[in-house]
Amino acid sequence: MGAAVQPSERGGRRRGRGRSRVRPMSEINVTPFVDVMLVLLIIFMVAAPLLTVGVPVELPKTAANALPTDSEEPLTVTITASGDVQIQTTPTPRSELVGKLRAIAAERQTDRVFLRADGAIPYESVMQVMGALNAGGFSNVGLVTDVGGPTLDDDK
Repeated sequence: MGAAVQPSERGGRRRGRGRSRVRPMSEINVTPFVDVMLVLLIIFMVAAPLLTVGVPVELPKTAANALPTDSEEPLTVTITASGDVQIQTTPTPRSELVGKLRAIAAERQTDRVFLRADGAIPYESVMQVMGALNAGGFSNVGLVTDVGGPTLDDDK
C-alpha cells in the first residue's frame, strides 16, 4: 500500500522547458482491510459454536422459551445416558455430589444451575440429582431441553 503518482491533467506532455506537475494520489485502497475483516468474521463464525461447554447427551425436545442469561458463566450439571453425573465436564460420583455443590455454591454469586439430562434417563434419577442440587445450595434450577418439541396446544 503505497501512494501512487499521477501525471498532471495535461496528459503528461511537456511544453517547452517546464516540467510537468506530478501530484500524489490521495485515495486509500480498502480492499485489503475488507479481506481481513471477512476472514476474521468467518473465523469467529466457525469458532463460536465450539466454545459451548457440554457433554453430548440427547436432550428431550420441548416448546419452552430460553432462560435469560447472567453475567456469570452458568453452572451446568449433566446426567449422561449411562447415568453418570458431571459438573461442567468433570465426572462426579453421586456420593460426592452434594459436598462439591456446596463448595461451588459458596464461591458463586447466583444460585442458578442448569440441569441437562439424557432423554432416556428415568425420572427418578433426574429428581434425585435435583434434590442433591437443592441440598447443595442451588434452588434456582433450569432444565435444559432442545427446541422443536410438541407444543401440546390445540390452538396452533
